[in-house]
Amino acid sequence: MKKKQGWNPYLPSWEYIPDGEPYVFEGRAYVYGSHDRFNGHAYCLNDYVCWSAPAEDLTDWRCEGVIYSKTDDPLNPDGSMCLYAPDVTVGPDGRYYLYYVLDKVSVVSVAVCDRPAGQYEFYGYVRYADGTRLGERQGDEPQFDPGVLTEGERTYLYTGFCAPEDRSRHGAMATVLGPDMLTIVEEPAFALPSGPYSQGSGFEGHAFFEAPSIRRRGDTYYLIYSSVVMHELCYATSRFPTRGFVYRGVVVSNNDLHIDSYKPADKPMYYGGNNHGSIVEIRGKWYVFYHRHTNGTNFSRQGCIEPLEFRADGTIAQAEMTSCGPNGGPLEGRGEHPAYIACNLFCRDEALYTGAPGEWMDSRFPKITQDGRDGDEEPGYIANMRDGATAGFKYFRCDGIRNVRIRVRGYCRGAFEVRISRDGPALAAIPVDFTNVWKEYAADLLVPDGIQAIYLTYTGEGGASLASFAMA
Repeated sequence: MKKKQGWNPYLPSWEYIPDGEPYVFEGRAYVYGSHDRFNGHAYCLNDYVCWSAPAEDLTDWRCEGVIYSKTDDPLNPDGSMCLYAPDVTVGPDGRYYLYYVLDKVSVVSVAVCDRPAGQYEFYGYVRYADGTRLGERQGDEPQFDPGVLTEGERTYLYTGFCAPEDRSRHGAMATVLGPDMLTIVEEPAFALPSGPYSQGSGFEGHAFFEAPSIRRRGDTYYLIYSSVVMHELCYATSRFPTRGFVYRGVVVSNNDLHIDSYKPADKPMYYGGNNHGSIVEIRGKWYVFYHRHTNGTNFSRQGCIEPLEFRADGTIAQAEMTSCGPNGGPLEGRGEHPAYIACNLFCRDEALYTGAPGEWMDSRFPKITQDGRDGDEEPGYIANMRDGATAGFKYFRCDGIRNVRIRVRGYCRGAFEVRISRDGPALAAIPVDFTNVWKEYAADLLVPDGIQAIYLTYTGEGGASLASFAMA
């Protein structure tokens, strides 16, 4: 049986798992993350769930269900606090340990399970030898976004959140835990500088903001983190787990800034926002897991995957945002493709960010969204495509493509222009008109054979919604 295609987002369009931490356990790929709510009013409103896939087929993801509930923590019996970004590691006893921070406290909580997919049970809080919880001793900086790596009897814990101009926060902290996975055996040391302390460090302009995540490749530690510009995941390397980290570059940006292959390096091609994720090796290939923003807000984020290229010197080439995700190459051009796999989305007014937390984007901008409520298995689509709005899809293997069909609804009267580059000539224009139900429109055209991008630009009155397009 032919394997189905994989694309971004790699999970179903109705699932919202940001802050992804990917691992391979027992022959399966697992991703742990926060759990946003569709149309939610804040970050991380839902309980933790886990998704997994066979390591040999990253298109075949299944939901393992709720692995930990917000009320499982003794500090949160009424569920009034949210479960922020977690990480998982295997302890020296072979059990799986889940590290997380609730949204209104400054201590690191730990849960444990015999299996990677749960059910996890509360285990304790990271603490000093005298029992004081990390984050509550005088002089401690607040704990946030734990990332963990266990080697032998020692677990390296990385935490921190540093607003760009906050001089009270010094950077990402590295703390070493003993074999009980709770007790500190080496007190916190600053591994990456925050913005106010980055001068002369090599991290200028890309100082630590949040989301530390640690991986080891050979004899080198890679510390992935979100920088002060938010939309990018950067990385630093060292031969030591808690010190000596040197800034190396950007792994991925969720508005594709810095990529200069198909557009100018400083041009955003999606509405970016905070970013959080990590890298993982799966069957000899490396990938970066990150998230994008949907629904015109900060609070409905979806996980994406891109393959990674390591250069001979161990540095990472920045990954380009694509629609292909785990597909292992271009998508097959023939057939129908859902609009929510757009990796580029923009209009005439450029915007680097989705909007400040608590704010919705204004009505100029298109957005990926869905019908129904959170949890409803409704397919995603692109809404509010007004005059000049463009959705881009990359990449497709095209051979003998002579026709394009689109499914559209909305109070709109105009046309969708079809291009194979963001600013190239239109190959066809597909007229559309007012309709309250999804309606199919088509046009004949000639798409050159080879690996191509597809850009669909709406021109006309009103606002169109785009459900899918098909090539034949």
